[in-house]
Amino acid sequence: MFQPIQLGIDLGTANTLVYHKNKGMIYNEPTVISVNRQTNKITATGQVAKVMVGKTPAHIDTIRPLQEGVIADFDLTSQMLKLVLSKVQQNLNQRFRKPRVTICVPSGSTAVEKRAIENAMHSFGVKAVQLIEEPVAAAIGAGLPITAPISSTIVDIGGGTTEVAIISYGGVVTSRSLRTAGDDLDKEIIQHVKNKYNIMIGEQTAEMIKQTIGYAPGAHMEETLNVRGRDLLTGLPQSVTLTSTEIQSALVDTLNQIVLMIHQTLESSPPELSGDIVDYGITLVGGGALLKGIAPWLEQELHVPIHIADEPLLAVAKGTLMTISDSHRDRPSIDNVDSETLDVATEKVIGS
Repeated sequence: MFQPIQLGIDLGTANTLVYHKNKGMIYNEPTVISVNRQTNKITATGQVAKVMVGKTPAHIDTIRPLQEGVIADFDLTSQMLKLVLSKVQQNLNQRFRKPRVTICVPSGSTAVEKRAIENAMHSFGVKAVQLIEEPVAAAIGAGLPITAPISSTIVDIGGGTTEVAIISYGGVVTSRSLRTAGDDLDKEIIQHVKNKYNIMIGEQTAEMIKQTIGYAPGAHMEETLNVRGRDLLTGLPQSVTLTSTEIQSALVDTLNQIVLMIHQTLESSPPELSGDIVDYGITLVGGGALLKGIAPWLEQELHVPIHIADEPLLAVAKGTLMTISDSHRDRPSIDNVDSETLDVATEKVIGS
C-alpha cells in the first residue's frame, strides 16, 4: 500500500529546515531567493542565493520572501517552496506525490497569514497540511515535557520574530510574539558602523560581526574584529577595527525589547505556574540563543534559571518532525505528538 511521504518544515525568516520522519533533517538552507525582475522568476534559492546578496546586477534582486516571521510575498514564497521541495526530492533520491506536511507558524499569526502558508503548500500538491504554533514546536524539539502538569517556558529568538510561551498540559497558557529578533540586531550593527565610522557594511558582514564579537550586556574579555565596507564620504573600500564592547552597546536597545516582552509574559502567568518557572527555568532556542553571554544576562534580568537547548537552531524543525501524525487527520492537534517521546522528556526534566 502506498504510504505518503511525511515532512516537518520550519519555514523561518532566516532559514528553512525540512525534516523527514524517518531520515531526519534533509534540508537546511537560508530563506533567501534571487529573482529576475524581468521575468519575475526565481533564479536561485537557499545558500546559493544568500551568497549573491549585494553582488547582483540591477535586474536581479536577492530578497527574503518572509519578513518578521510572516509571508511578505505569496507568489514568490509559493515558488520558493516548490523549489525547496524539489531539492528535498533530489536529496531523498526519489519522487513523492501528495506528501503530508507539518509546518510551524508564529503564535501571533492571523488567520489570513495561516491560510497563505496552507495555500503555498497546497500549490505544490501537498495532500494534508498541519499547522503547529512555533513555540510549541520549539518546546517539543527542545525536549520539554509540554503535556506534564508543570510549566514549560520557551523563548524562541529567531531571525524575524521572538516567541515566548508558557505551556502546560499540552497547551499554551500564555504567549507573546514580538517582531524584533536577530535581524534587528544585524540592523543595529549596520547603523552603528554607519554612524560612528561613516562606513556602510552589508547584512552578511553584520551577521558575521554579531556571531564573532556580539555580546549580550555583561562583563566580558574585549575582542576586536577587522571588517571592510564602503566609505560613505569617498565611496571607496575602507577597513575598520571594531571592538566587542561597542557592538555590545549597539545591541542593548533591541535586547531590552526582548527581555521586556519575556518579563511581561511571566507577569501574565497564572500564580500556580510561577513556582514551576522558578524551579525549571526558561529554555532558549533559535539563533538568538547563540549570542554570547545571553543566558547569564537573562538570568540576572529575570531572576530565573536560563537553559539553552542542545541544538537551538534545530529545535523548531525537530518539533515539527515529532508532531507528524501517523493518522490521516488533516487538522493539527497537540495530541498527535508521540507520547513515548514526551514521557522521556518529562522524566528528563523532572528528574534533573
